[in-house]
Amino acid sequence: MKSRLALSASLLLLAVLAAAQSGEKTALRPPKGAQVAIVVFEDLECPDCARAAPLLEEAARTYHIPVVRHDFPLQMHPWAYDAAVLARYFDTHSKKIGNEFRDTVFQHQLEISKDSLRSFAEKFAAEHKIDLPFVVDPQGKLAAEVEADRNIGNSLSLNHTPTIYVVSNRNVAKPFVEVVDRSQLFQLIDAMKQGE
Repeated sequence: MKSRLALSASLLLLAVLAAAQSGEKTALRPPKGAQVAIVVFEDLECPDCARAAPLLEEAARTYHIPVVRHDFPLQMHPWAYDAAVLARYFDTHSKKIGNEFRDTVFQHQLEISKDSLRSFAEKFAAEHKIDLPFVVDPQGKLAAEVEADRNIGNSLSLNHTPTIYVVSNRNVAKPFVEVVDRSQLFQLIDAMKQGE
């Protein structure tokens, strides 16, 4: 019986590790139909994420490439996790509205606190003619999505936000590169596109 339990535990551990590696590989790939993309792990309460967001959008418009956003709320930010869950709720209406919520949060970070986040989200919802239920995530599905993103970030050993990558599905030798210096973002996209 003990050997069966040990075998079951080992198989479960292998499945969890395989899922994490699969998530890592998927996270650092462009979405279907794109050759190159920007992938960012962000925290909605992070001031540096707020500063980076307009640059990422500008690069996406300039190069006609997608920005793939992942939630990576940091423990030190008291309302970041709740904001990520709210963003996921708005994603259920459309990814565009979810991203608009994220960008609006970035623009108003200094006005938001743990206590005011709900009223901020209610105002955003009303402006977009969306009903914001009293309990946004009754089954915990949206929180699970946030946790899945955070787990992928942890599997990549992320320790700061924003963590930005330029990724390609054609450049097998170097399918992704981290953007350490944002002033080089456009050069890194050019290099990745040339490596297609």
